[in-house]
Parts: sequence; C-alpha cells; structure tokens
Amino acid sequence: MKALLRLLHKQILSLTRSISFKKVTANIICLSPNRYLENKVALITGGSSGIGLSIATAFVNSGAYVVITGRNKSKLEEAQNRIESITAKKNRVAILPLDSCHVDGFKNKVKNVIDEVGKIDILVNNAGVIGGSGTKESEYDNVLDTNLKGAYFLSRIIAQHMIDNHIKGNILNICSSSSIRPANTPYALSKWGMRGLTLGLAKTLCKYGITVNGIAPGPTATPMLGRDSADRIDNRFSPIGRLAMPEEIANMAVFLTSDLGRTIVGDIIYMTGGAGIITFDDISYEL
Repeated sequence: MKALLRLLHKQILSLTRSISFKKVTANIICLSPNRYLENKVALITGGSSGIGLSIATAFVNSGAYVVITGRNKSKLEEAQNRIESITAKKNRVAILPLDSCHVDGFKNKVKNVIDEVGKIDILVNNAGVIGGSGTKESEYDNVLDTNLKGAYFLSRIIAQHMIDNHIKGNILNICSSSSIRPANTPYALSKWGMRGLTLGLAKTLCKYGITVNGIAPGPTATPMLGRDSADRIDNRFSPIGRLAMPEEIANMAVFLTSDLGRTIVGDIIYMTGGAGIITFDDISYEL
C-alpha cells in the first residue's frame, strides 16, 4: 500500500508540474522581427544550445549576422539550421568550431572569421560549464578555463579589432547570480571573475565607444541544467517559482547590445526572478 501511495504521489506531483509549466510558458514573449541590430555582426560563444542559441536567434531576428562558436561542429550545424528555420532567414548564420579552453588558436581563428564576415560589432561571451564537484584539479581547470580564461582572451582580441577599426561595438558577458553569493565552487569563482571582468572592460573600453555590460541569469531552462522548453520549469529556490527561459535572456541581450542600451555601461542585469536580489539564500542547481 505504501508503495502504491508513493507512486500515486509522484504521478500527482508530475501532473502538477506539467500544469505549472503550461501556465508559465504561455507568458513568455519573444521579440518580433525588428531592425535594432541591422548591419551588425555578432560573435556568440557557446551558441549551439541554451542561452547562446536563443541569443543568436534573437539577434538574427533583429537584423544581425551571427557567428556561433562551440566545440562540436555537428551541433553547430544543427543550431545553424534551427536558427534559419525559426527565423526564416537564410545565410545569416556562420559557424566557428572553437574550444574556449585553448586560447592559443584564438587569434588565427578570429582573423579568419573576420576575413570572411568583414568585422565584429558584438561579442557575446556565453560559453560556460558548471563542472563537477570541484574536488579535482582537472575539473577546476576546465571550469575556470572555459568560463573565464576564454572570455578574457577573446575579449582582448575582439576589443583590439574594434579599436583598430573604430567600431563602436558591444561586449556582453553572460554572468550569473552566483557572483553575488559566497564562492565555494569553481563555477561560482569563475562567475565572480566574469563580474569583475565586465567592470574592468567597461572602464577600459568606454573611451573608445565600446559598451560592455553583463547579464546574470538565475537558474535557466537550458541543457546545462538538464532542462529545455519541453520540461517542467518550476523552481522552489526562486521567488517567482520558476526557472528563467533562455528567450527572456535573449530579449535583454538585444536591448543591451543595441543603441537602446548605450547609456548602460559596466552594469550587470540580474535576471534571477529575485533570487540574489530580494533574497540572498544559497541556491542549489540540483533541481
């Protein structure tokens, strides 16, 4: 009997989560096609899934040409096809296989892609991993290299390109609400670094007309957390009771990298549903 009751409880809980998901997603609004980023070229790291894919899609819908990076070429090609299918726009997406941990090849790869597309107006440092327990040196290195070192060196290369070519561009860093909590994991440490990098780049580059900002999502429905738009998105750790959706992050990314956001400099927009803003409780990413 107890086993039957436990099974029934799980089924009811699953149904409740499904109903909650349907109600929440009905309120997600994506930007309509617009011209906010017309004639802009954007390089988006980690663009084959999750937040990066949603940003790339929103950018194309806003008139931009995008270059998406990732470690897996076949996944990049799938993402390329998906963006073109969603936006109904052809020849607006290029792919660049790139491992954010291996900075030695950045200069040549960036040069090659600039030769192909002409310029880079926008850099979105989105590539990131959560990592394991953080007890192994290899795990620590993978997280810090992917999340912080790659963004640091790529930003320097792209910023120099913008300065040399008098491009009043944008650098947008995907940070995290973890950067305002005690950093007891490699992931949190890397996001504290991204927060500092955003401030430092903004102060250094604003005199060249280069605008640098960050977006700090809370837990978001992405493959990184084992979630997507087909899964439940309730989240007991969030004051609004749900995960953020990558499309919501993408909407803000368009705003911050367009002329609409030119007076926002060195800021980090916390899209956390209140977690970390009105409550500073530690959040478990194991939902």
